[in-house]
Amino acid sequence: MSSYASLNRIRDFLAQTRIAVAGVSRDPKDFSRLLFRELRARGYDVVPLNPEAAEIDGVRCYAHVREIDPPVSSVLIMTSPAVTGTVVDECLEAGVKRVWMFRAVGRGAVTPEAVARCQARGVDVIPGECPMMFLKKTGWFHRLHGMVRKLTGRYPN
Repeated sequence: MSSYASLNRIRDFLAQTRIAVAGVSRDPKDFSRLLFRELRARGYDVVPLNPEAAEIDGVRCYAHVREIDPPVSSVLIMTSPAVTGTVVDECLEAGVKRVWMFRAVGRGAVTPEAVARCQARGVDVIPGECPMMFLKKTGWFHRLHGMVRKLTGRYPN
């Protein structure tokens, strides 16, 4: 397994117009909410997944991937690693084609076992990275993060 995501997979994921985000927090100041709002502001149809919420920012929230109607083909996972495996299993059960396991600083949502399960089922998986580094015209911090990753040879290719 490559420890870095493929830039082609990242571009393909971000080219989708409808994306579920697993682990969107009820806390309006949490980074998952910032990313949720940013994707919506850019025209994405973003479906929040959080079993503890009925809605996020006025958008119906789902508890499980299989409940999303119409189904999604791409899921961004922003949960703790302890929950990632369960979300991946739901994605596999629902026929999701693309899974992005968020990571910015620290471990993020990535687990080697969940990545391996996606790969074994032919799901395009992005193990790590923050989508904000790859969206056009983001804040200076996200651009700086991308530049540092390029300088240290850890930017996807």
